[in-house]
Amino acid sequence: MTFELPALNYAHSALAERGMSQDTLELHHDKHHQAYVSALNGFVEKNSGLQGKSLDEIVKLSYGDDALAGVFNQAGQHWNHIHFWNALSPEGGKMPGALETKLVADFGSVDEFKQAFKAAAVGQFGSGWAWLIQKPSGELAVTKTPNGVNPLATGEGAALLGLDVWEHSYYVDFRNRRPDYVSNFLDNLANYEFAESNLS
Repeated sequence: MTFELPALNYAHSALAERGMSQDTLELHHDKHHQAYVSALNGFVEKNSGLQGKSLDEIVKLSYGDDALAGVFNQAGQHWNHIHFWNALSPEGGKMPGALETKLVADFGSVDEFKQAFKAAAVGQFGSGWAWLIQKPSGELAVTKTPNGVNPLATGEGAALLGLDVWEHSYYVDFRNRRPDYVSNFLDNLANYEFAESNLS
């Protein structure tokens, strides 16, 4: 099985009016994500134990295995970015009813969810991700992960909405202002319909 870079569901310029420039998407999707895919394919080609396995299987198999750390870095980032492109929308920021009801039930309000998510995203030291997850209990929670780690690997829960906080995801548009990037994501770019579709 050869892994491939998925096409975006929108034009590279489609998010520019909402704070994510065409330059960022061309660099981030076409260059950074493609590099993870190419590197992952290189690892799989050399390791017969990985051949024929799905991306989810490789992520779970390689997580925490020092001998497969390089594999995990590429597989985790490929998985994370597939999620991330779906978590963005040219019509982002609109909160559907079922998700809103669940956020209010589990966080107290949508604003309290956003505050918790922003705290996780801004508080992730160095490179990593912030996530809205649904725990095995069914409760929604916010978590953060370093580097290419994700909720699939850790088993914390199902990823509903993930945000890349590696510097390459925001430096073109926001320079070092990660808090502004996170707020813009939550208010203008987040595909909450996608998040709702991931609810169990």
